[in-house]
Amino acid sequence: MLYKNFFTLRFVVLGILTGMISSCGNNENDQPFNQGLIPNVAVDLWLQPNTIDFIPSGSWRYEDNYGYRGIVIYRLDPTNFLVYERTCPYDPTANCAQVEVNPSTFLFVDSCCMSQYNIVDGMPAGGPSTAPLKQYFADYDGTWLHVYNSP
Repeated sequence: MLYKNFFTLRFVVLGILTGMISSCGNNENDQPFNQGLIPNVAVDLWLQPNTIDFIPSGSWRYEDNYGYRGIVIYRLDPTNFLVYERTCPYDPTANCAQVEVNPSTFLFVDSCCMSQYNIVDGMPAGGPSTAPLKQYFADYDGTWLHVYNSP
């Protein structure tokens, strides 16, 4: 009887240890606990994208003095603009977590974690991130582009 209980206990302990060891590995699906938690910073920017602050259709402009780590303004066509936070949401606390436009693929890419994001909707297109880029509001009246984060 004692031998049977010892045998059963050994398998239970072995099973628990195996589960603990396998859960400690670095799984490629593991996400930082703070993914997507980018501090909210007031943004209120006015530009004239057809004149002094020229942004051609299909092009972009970085504004590093706005947002948490800068913003990127993408001009989709003559009347539509998309504005995103440049901080990568995968690990926004990393100093290198800043997206840039890859002109050959038209994706935002973070060279720190290698996450990629669709330029049209800010959704993840590759890499470890599952959170989209933080998007700002953009109103354009034909002369002035107003970029802001609270209506």
